[in-house]
Amino acid sequence: MPRYLLIVDHRPGAVQTPMDEWHPDDVQAHMNYYGALRQELLDSGELVDQHALTGPEHAKEVTSDGGPPVVTDGVFPESKEFLAGFQLVEVADERRAFEIAARMSAVPGPGGVPLQQPIGVRRVMDAADFERMQPGL
Repeated sequence: MPRYLLIVDHRPGAVQTPMDEWHPDDVQAHMNYYGALRQELLDSGELVDQHALTGPEHAKEVTSDGGPPVVTDGVFPESKEFLAGFQLVEVADERRAFEIAARMSAVPGPGGVPLQQPIGVRRVMDAADFERMQPGL
């Protein structure tokens, strides 16, 4: 079955208020929603992995020419669109990945209003994809 990366970033969707300004009950409802979705996907066997990420102020960039790594501060977001977390799901098809992404998008915000947060959906490449990139092998 194909795997899809469901990408959550800090684009606000329908609610512009940052989460750190929400009432604690709204934050709890938001987290409970994600917890229930997580458990549902675990029970169905569709959730492969899921993580929330620290803010970009903790990010580092690493480069190397083959020698020791050069570590610098960054990546510095030029906008509010930075990666907040992700789910990796293994599902029957793209349609199912879209269904799960829609549920993530509808996570409640202040007052229970669905955030309508944009969720990126990208299929994880498999061996066949790499074979197509190397014709004649």
